[in-house]
Parts: sequence; C-alpha cells; structure tokens
Amino acid sequence: MIKKKITKILVPLDGSKNSWRGLELAISIARQFGATITGMYSIYAPPHSEFRGVGSVEKSLKKEVKRFLDEAKLLAAQNGIIFNQRLMRGDIGYNIIKLAHNKKENFNLIVIGSRGRGSVKEIFFGSVSNYVIHTSKIPVLIVK
Repeated sequence: MIKKKITKILVPLDGSKNSWRGLELAISIARQFGATITGMYSIYAPPHSEFRGVGSVEKSLKKEVKRFLDEAKLLAAQNGIIFNQRLMRGDIGYNIIKLAHNKKENFNLIVIGSRGRGSVKEIFFGSVSNYVIHTSKIPVLIVK
C-alpha cells in the first residue's frame, strides 16, 4: 500500500505546448489526490543583461506571463483545483529546484514539460528538465 500522498504539485510553465501538457497532466493527478498546484514561471535574467533598464521589453514580457498564468489558473479552476502562481527571476532550473526544496512549500511532485522554450536542446530532454531531474530531491514527472 502506498503511504505517501501527493498534496502539492509544482508545475514549471514557460508558455510552450509541452509545459501546457504538463499542467494538464498535473491537473489530472491533482484531481485524483485532492492536491493543489503551484504554477511557476521563471524569467531568465542573466547577471549582466543588456536588456536591464529597458522598461517596454520587461512590461511586454510580464504582460504575456500574466496572461499565460491566468489561463493556467482558469483551467485549474474549471477542474476544481486550487492553483497558486509564482513568478521568479534568474536561472530557470535553479529557481525550480530552489522553490521545490523550500521546506515551507512542502511539494511532493514536480511535473515539467520537456523541451520548452529553452535555446539549448539536449538529446532527450530540454536543458531545464534535464537539470531538474538530476538535482531534485523529490519525484519529477517529465511530460513530452
């Protein structure tokens, strides 16, 4: 008999089809276990960005991210799932792991789409999902 129960699922989102499929699968799992979902979007921000200070680019990106997260929240609500949103800046893989391992959050599962919008493509997985499966201390479900 399985003793662990899934209560909180982390779903990294980037606006890609695979991240959306990951969200749909996470909703299905959440319905079975009565779990909540936290959808996170991490904006890649290198330490010395040439776009620093360009307000119009940042406003446009934030608007797109907000729209995507609102659509995700609506889909979850239509399926009776509580959906929390998190927006982070910095290295995407690092941010996912940092949030997933946060003791206050207490996530049981990460559901992540492979090969999202990342510029570096690896053989089987995207670079972010590859980083997450190799550094996570909690179970990771990769959705293709």
